[in-house]
Amino acid sequence: MRTLLLLRHANSTSGDAELADFERPLSAEGERITPFLGEFLLNTIGLPDLVLCSAATRARQTWDQVSYGYTQDIATQISRDLYLASAENLLDAIRQAPGQVQRLLIVGHNPGIRQLAVRLSSSGDAQMRTRLADRFPTGAIAEIALDVDDWHDAPSAAGGLRRFVTPKQLAP
Repeated sequence: MRTLLLLRHANSTSGDAELADFERPLSAEGERITPFLGEFLLNTIGLPDLVLCSAATRARQTWDQVSYGYTQDIATQISRDLYLASAENLLDAIRQAPGQVQRLLIVGHNPGIRQLAVRLSSSGDAQMRTRLADRFPTGAIAEIALDVDDWHDAPSAAGGLRRFVTPKQLAP
């Protein structure tokens, strides 16, 4: 059994003529909610063994701020290939994760993050799966159980959605 965590980057600034989309930073609201996401990971889900993070500024800032204050170093791989990656490209990245990794976190973007979460969540609470299918907002995190012995066996479907949490559920 492996655990896949999918985190959409936190709120970012809107388009700025001076900045390319790749360079957009977190907004004040994005910065406000990241500590709640970090606390949720630490105290509810558990820390990942490996993080695969998009190289986009907003994704890197999300992970940096979510993980701020963790006493444990977490292996992190930053990849430009994860910037706006499709669900299939995300699945390819998952299949390359080392065998010793039990809990894998991907920090990325829609629509790929939502599409992958929907594809892999074939079981679990029906209402939660419907909410996830309807919308995967910025700062949301999905926890999916995959019944595989190794990441290279990760299916293109058939996982169990354990949790789907949005910032509105975590931050007052």
